[in-house]
Amino acid sequence: MPPSDHRPGTLIEGGAVFPHRHLTGIEGLEPHEITFLLDEAERWVDAAPGGPEKRLAGLTQINAFFENSTRTLLSFEIAGKRLGADVVNMHAAQSSVKKGETLIDTAMTLNAMRADVIVIRHMSSGAVRLIADKVDCPVLNAGDGRHEHPTQALLDALTIRRRLGGVANRRVVICGDLLHSRVARSNILALTALAAEVRVCAPSTLMPPAIERFGVTPFTDFDAAMEGADVVMMLRLQTERMAGGYVPSVREYHLRYGLTLDRLERRAPGALVMHPGPMNRGVEIDSAVADHVERSAITEQVAMGVAVRMACLDVLTRRRRGVEGWA
Repeated sequence: MPPSDHRPGTLIEGGAVFPHRHLTGIEGLEPHEITFLLDEAERWVDAAPGGPEKRLAGLTQINAFFENSTRTLLSFEIAGKRLGADVVNMHAAQSSVKKGETLIDTAMTLNAMRADVIVIRHMSSGAVRLIADKVDCPVLNAGDGRHEHPTQALLDALTIRRRLGGVANRRVVICGDLLHSRVARSNILALTALAAEVRVCAPSTLMPPAIERFGVTPFTDFDAAMEGADVVMMLRLQTERMAGGYVPSVREYHLRYGLTLDRLERRAPGALVMHPGPMNRGVEIDSAVADHVERSAITEQVAMGVAVRMACLDVLTRRRRGVEGWA
């Protein structure tokens, strides 16, 4: 991360260090910092909905979403409220950005409101970083363009860790629209940092150039990629970001890259199935796989999302709250 993201290091219980002011991406985080956030999230996984201590009581959390979202916005809202924060949602359709206000103007407006933490989702890569540089409070990236979606990667890693006992040395296959996916980028960064073997699979038209530099092995043959997989993570076709013919047809895409129960049983009979959502049933994943009681972890991912976002909100506001040991 850029130097502006760092503050004097603070030793946390167990010796882990998390010196970052913002969470704008997984890039720049050390493996022990990722593990620290996962460990913190574990504290909230089994907490009763009405039971968590209100650590953010008296603080204002603004969820500024310039791009449509349902699950991520709801997850951050629930996370903030369970921690006792006053949560305010700002939707793009209601914002002055629609009237021509610049992103910097919006950042200055948000800063003037003296929020204690801001969660931002934006359609442009780098927009969250720009806003974070202009405000005085911690900023969490809830997804920006094709750049990153860090809390999604954290909740996916937590799901794998809880279901399989660890992430290191697990073979994880990520298949789908890699070219347009910020989820894929963040997951690749997090999983490789945690020593997983990551394979990526997509048609050549949806495979980012030089993706090998991220420490992954690319495949265009889904069946070959799945051999021996511990986890198969599917991504949806982001047709709203496509201009042109990236795939011949949805039917052909499903035949070559759709996760069916037959393909799963033949190629990776013990693999855990994941999907960040929203799912295109019958395109990248069949309902028989998505709803499989033993193999699918998709609903568990949603549950882990609230715990991870509670942990991130808690950790990033500790300095602001004057928590002992957080200089």
